[in-house]
Amino acid sequence: MSETAYAIALSRLEGVSLATALQLYRRCGSAQAVFALKAPLPDMTERAGRNLMAALASSHEALARADAELEFCERKGIRAIAFNDPDYPALLRACDDAPLVLFYLGTADLNQQHIVSVVGTRRITEYGKDLCRTFCRDLARLLPDALVVSGLAYGVDVHVHRACLEHGLQTVGVLAHGLDRIYPALHRTTAKQMVHQGGLLTEYLTQTQPKPENFVRRNRIVAGIAAATVVVESAAKGGALITARLAQDYNRSVFAFPGRAADQYSQGCNALIRDNTAGLIASAEDFLSMMGWQEKQQKPVQRELFPELSEQESLICRLIAQDERKQLNQIAVESELPVATVTSLLFDLELKGLVRPLPGGRYLLNIDD
Repeated sequence: MSETAYAIALSRLEGVSLATALQLYRRCGSAQAVFALKAPLPDMTERAGRNLMAALASSHEALARADAELEFCERKGIRAIAFNDPDYPALLRACDDAPLVLFYLGTADLNQQHIVSVVGTRRITEYGKDLCRTFCRDLARLLPDALVVSGLAYGVDVHVHRACLEHGLQTVGVLAHGLDRIYPALHRTTAKQMVHQGGLLTEYLTQTQPKPENFVRRNRIVAGIAAATVVVESAAKGGALITARLAQDYNRSVFAFPGRAADQYSQGCNALIRDNTAGLIASAEDFLSMMGWQEKQQKPVQRELFPELSEQESLICRLIAQDERKQLNQIAVESELPVATVTSLLFDLELKGLVRPLPGGRYLLNIDD
C-alpha cells in the first residue's frame, strides 16, 4: 500500500480522533510508521495506548476503504495529497489541526505566494455583491497571480467564485463533503468552471453527507490555507466570524469591509474592526497595501551587511527581505525552524532594530535603503 493509502486509513481508525491521528503521524514521521507500531508510544496513557493498539489490530476495514477511495480518485482525476506530500499546502501544514489528507480536483498551485480567503454571509445583500465584484475585479488587475479561496456556499462564497471566474482569477472552493457530489446542487456549473480555473478541495471521503458540523470544520481549511482572510459581510453571528477567529488563531491577517451601523449583515464586520480582530479595508488596493503585496523591486539583504548575526538570524532576515511583511508562520515554514525558535529569533532581531512587527503576525525588515 502507498503512504497516501495509509494516511487515509489513519484518518478513519475507529476510536482514534483526528487530533490524535495527526499527533501520531507527526511523531512517527509517516502513516505507514504508525501502522507498523508494535506497542504504544512511551508517553501515551495506558488507556490511549490500549485504544490505539485495538484500532490498529482491527484496521482492515479502514485500509480497504482507503484503497477504494484511491481507486475512485484515479478514475476521476482527483489528487489525494497526504500530509508529507510536497504539494500539501505549506501554510495549512503549519496549523495544529491540519487534515492528514486532502482531495483536490483542479489546476491551481496550492502553495503559490499570494493566497487570500474571502468569506461572508449566505444572505448576501446588494452591497455585498458589489463588494465581491469590485474586490475580485481589482485584485485581478493589480495582482493577477492571486489565488482566492472560499467555500462554494450560498451568498458571499459563490459570488466571490463567480467574480473570480469572470475576471480571470484562480479560485478554489473548500467543500464540506466528498468530491462525488456538489452541494448545493445549484452551484454545479460554477464548480465545473472552477476545476479549470482553480479547483475544488476537501478533506472528506466520498459518500460523506454535507452535515452542518462539516461546514464548521472545513472553515479551518479556508482559514489555514491562506495568508489572509477577508470578511465581506456578516451578521453578528455566523460561519464567516468563525473563519476569521481561526485565521487570527493561526497568526494570519484578517480584514473586513465596514458597513453602516444599522445594517444587519455588516454587524459582524463592524465588530471585527471595533475589536481589532480585523483591519478595515475599502478596496483591493487597501488590502494589497496592508499585506505588502504590491509589485516592487526587492532588495535582498546580504549576509555581509550584518556580520554580527548568527546564521539563523541571517536566514530570517533574508526570508523577510524576499517578501516584505512576511508572517511568522510563513517564516517558520520556509526556514524549516520550529515556530518557538523563529519567535525567539524575531524578538532578538527586533531588539537589534533590524525587524519591525506589524499587525497580523507579520514582520518587516527595518533597514535603510
